[in-house]
This record gives sequence, structure tokens and C-alpha cells, in this order.
Amino acid sequence: MQEEIRFATFNVCNLAPAGAKLYDNLEPLSPAQYAAKAEWTARQIDLLDADVIGFQEIFSQAALRDVLSRTRHYRDATLAGYDAMDAAGRMLPTVALVSRLPLAGAGVAWANFPAGMTVSADDNACRFARAPLHVQVHLPGGQLTDVVVVHLKSRRPDYRHGDGNDAAAYALANLRSLQRRGAEAVALRVLASELGHSGRPRIVLGDFNDIANAVTTAIVMGAGAPCEAHGEMPEMRARLYDANAIQLRQDALRHVGYTNIHDSAYMTIDHILVSEHFHAASPRAIGAVQEVSCLNDHLLLGLPHASDHGQVLARIKLLGNID
Repeated sequence: MQEEIRFATFNVCNLAPAGAKLYDNLEPLSPAQYAAKAEWTARQIDLLDADVIGFQEIFSQAALRDVLSRTRHYRDATLAGYDAMDAAGRMLPTVALVSRLPLAGAGVAWANFPAGMTVSADDNACRFARAPLHVQVHLPGGQLTDVVVVHLKSRRPDYRHGDGNDAAAYALANLRSLQRRGAEAVALRVLASELGHSGRPRIVLGDFNDIANAVTTAIVMGAGAPCEAHGEMPEMRARLYDANAIQLRQDALRHVGYTNIHDSAYMTIDHILVSEHFHAASPRAIGAVQEVSCLNDHLLLGLPHASDHGQVLARIKLLGNID
């Protein structure tokens, strides 16, 4: 039986066909630019060599299928995802999952927040800006595992019509973005908790648009939440853990894990969260996170066809094979 499973998350940065208009301030890719991006993305996927990869900023599932056809190791992998468009027919960014492990179904996009959850009077107050994708994956040996791919609201200031350009308007626009990301984090936490009632392993991965210690990320993890379960180590049952924080091969002197550079600040905003089933300290563990690494060298090269995010890879040793 396969001894190690590998999960990864990859924000590809606006993957769309050549000629597709995505944003008013962004020119469509030419055929040559698209080919360069597709080839680079395919090489990165092969470098990850993960069993399951969650993707963000997929504007076209057909474009992702084309990328997979350019890989060496994922041409026969299973793709789960969905396309989305706005009222004007313009493509919208979505998430997707590619797996070399068998899936239990096509996956479900969680467009709406849990019933009864409202945070403001906005028209989209009860919906995710980019619907998370829930897919059930069969691990080696048959264990069914819930995997959720996410892309939470960005830090981009949310200006409204009529806003000024002074410091107060900028601060309020940033607060709106934070409120939106916070609401999505709460909704995701509730949905992930509902999955946890099954007792199955869970993995939530993607672009959280905030660091692991941020309040929004902590909300998704359930850090510090009151315990619902009873018995041995009940606090481990409900929450999720940052794979980077619980990996067994820690090396503080060589830690260079960052996935984004913004205003010269190096940050990790792409995360892989796991349930206790992959935590070495849990009595119910079926495996343990051995190592988390980032593919981020391209961030310093300024390649026009590369992503503006690093990719995160988590290696998990299955029970009985842990060093």
C-alpha cells in the first residue's frame, strides 16, 4: 500500500484562455502569453508531484484541462471544479481540485453560507465570493476523506461608489474587505465543523488571504473554541491544524516558507489545514504531517507567465510508516 500521501495548494494567478477579458485593468492574454503560462503551470504541477492539488483563480476549467494535458504525471488525473460567470457573461475566478487518488463523486461547490447566517445587509452577504469546493477522496486503503478547496476574500480595499481617496476612505475600504473575509471564515468554519460530525478525516486547503496567526485563519481552524466532544483529548476532535505548525521535520534555522510578497513583505497566506487524523499527537491519527515545503523561487524572478503565489506541499506518512 502507498506509504505517503501528498497534498498541495496552488493559486495559479488568473488562468484563462487567450483573449478572455477578466478585469477592466488587465489585458487579455495573447496566444503566446497563454502558452507560456500554461507550460509554466504544467511544470510546477509536475514539480509538486502531489496526489491531490487544490487550485485557485481558475477562470476556465477547460484551460486547466489543457494545462493538465501538458504535464507528464497528471494527464490521467481526475479534475473536479466548476465555471462561473457574472451577469454580463464575464468569467469569474473559481477553485478546482485535481487528484490522482480516486474520488467518491464530482464534488460540491458551497455557494451559500450556512442557513440563517447573515452578517450585513449587502446583496451578497450570505454567499461566498468564490465558492469553496468540497470533494471526497479515497486515500490508499480506502479511507474516505473530506477535502475542501478555498479562496477567501482578498485584502484588496473594498471601495464603494462615492468613496473619497483620503485616509479614512482607505481605512473603511480595508475594513469592508476584512469583514467580508471574516464572514467567509465563519461560514467555512461552520461547514467544516458539520463535516467533522462524520468522524472522517478533513483537509481544508487554499488561499486564505491571511497568515496562519490571523483571526480569520484561526476562526477556520477553530482554535480556542469550546469543546463539543467528551472523553480523551476532546479538544482535538473539533478543530483543524496548520500543517506547517505540526510537521515533524521542523528546522527553524532554515525556515523559508512564504507564498506571497506584498510591499516587500514576505507572507504565507496559502495554507493546508488538517484534522486530528493527521496530527502525530492524536490517539486517533491515521497518519502524520512529515514535512511542509513551499515552491517559491519564481516569486523573486519576476516571470510574467508565473504565478504571484508560491505553492505549498504537505507530505503525510500514513499510520505504521511514521519515522
